[in-house]
Amino acid sequence: MNRAIRSERLFLFSYFIGIIAVGALILWLPICWMGKGRLELIDALFTATSAVCVTGLITVDTAQYTFLGQLVILLLIQFGGLGIITFSTIYLVRPRLKLSMTRYRVIKGYSLDSVEGNPLAIIRQIVKVTLAIEAAGAIVLLFGFHPTVERRLLFTSIFHAISAFCNAGFSTFSTNLEGYIGNVTVNLVIMSLIVVGGIGFVVLQDIGETVVLGSKLRLSLHSRGVLLTTLCLIGIGAGLFLLFEWSNAYSPLRPLQKALAALFQSITPRTAGFDTVSQATLTTTSKTLTLLLMLIGGASGSTAGGIKVNTFFIIMALSVRGADVRGEVTVFDRKIPSKSIEHAIILTLKALMLLFVAIFLLTFTEKMFSNNSPQFIELAFETFSAFGTVGLSLGITPQLSVPGKLIIIATMFMGRVGLLALAIPSRRQIPVQVLDYPHEEVMAG
Repeated sequence: MNRAIRSERLFLFSYFIGIIAVGALILWLPICWMGKGRLELIDALFTATSAVCVTGLITVDTAQYTFLGQLVILLLIQFGGLGIITFSTIYLVRPRLKLSMTRYRVIKGYSLDSVEGNPLAIIRQIVKVTLAIEAAGAIVLLFGFHPTVERRLLFTSIFHAISAFCNAGFSTFSTNLEGYIGNVTVNLVIMSLIVVGGIGFVVLQDIGETVVLGSKLRLSLHSRGVLLTTLCLIGIGAGLFLLFEWSNAYSPLRPLQKALAALFQSITPRTAGFDTVSQATLTTTSKTLTLLLMLIGGASGSTAGGIKVNTFFIIMALSVRGADVRGEVTVFDRKIPSKSIEHAIILTLKALMLLFVAIFLLTFTEKMFSNNSPQFIELAFETFSAFGTVGLSLGITPQLSVPGKLIIIATMFMGRVGLLALAIPSRRQIPVQVLDYPHEEVMAG
């Protein structure tokens, strides 16, 4: 069984590494780049990794890529955002092939037993829902971008719709969405796509069966936890950003624009990476709050990164209510099993350790190999953004040394693929202990 688990993880790593490598080589071709000079291979690799891991961090301006280069980036975002589910649709168009047990378990991991039991049905619904939502977003964005975009309006709308739903944060504009801070249509569509893409397919299907079809009486505990935590983070975050930036970054804006900018800033760290206000202009307090939101990310089974809102929900429930004698936590008249609590704690600890290692290495590489001297908050911000597959930046990523860029590339990959691999449930059977070691107390706290 352990061999099967290793096979599942090897399958995931191979898929992502494969499309990153192919994407980087294509982006490195002269026909994909129209900027000054030849595009460096490290920058092509960085862009491909950021696109596949739906991060949005860039070392070169996306607007400097040719139409073909931007189309390649768009495809990398789509395949990276849907990840293993998109790859598995190959089996749908080739009906003679059968899903192996390894692929079956990975696909099933994107759903809940109470929501859907057929992996192939999961794939079909995810693809249909994804394309439908992205198409609807692109159509509305046509009207939002129409007054200002003169060339390739349709492509620009499609690009931003896919980038938003996949929580990528890539933009064909050099200043991202900072030129649209007062455009209500663009802001509302982008925010809606980010939230819908970030809550996950399981929650979307659960809402459809409960609210729309009425075939279920109540939402699952997973869906309720994701929706409640998401609403709280967005609401509280928007209020705090409005308070912290009212007389700072938002000072030139009108009151309604300030509220819109604060709401956008509260939503975009949920691994989207778009910005309507330069992150470098924010106060240190706002940057710190953004770090927390980037760490949390979106929901499991979605295109978002981070430790996931459902993990954060479990940890907060454990902190507030505590566990009973069996190690379980009661929430909404339901029990969260001890194995889920243990998994949430371990996942969070591993994420924090990886972040610490990445930041520590960056402080060393940027002192040894770079002429710049970035501040600690800048290095931490870029690292959290990379790990949470967010894409928000304080502007120091292009100035990082080559070793520094490689560290960010590895962090993006681990944030997207590493946590996904850790999320594969282990079916290791615990043997019955006839003889065991004696217990001994260790002080804590």
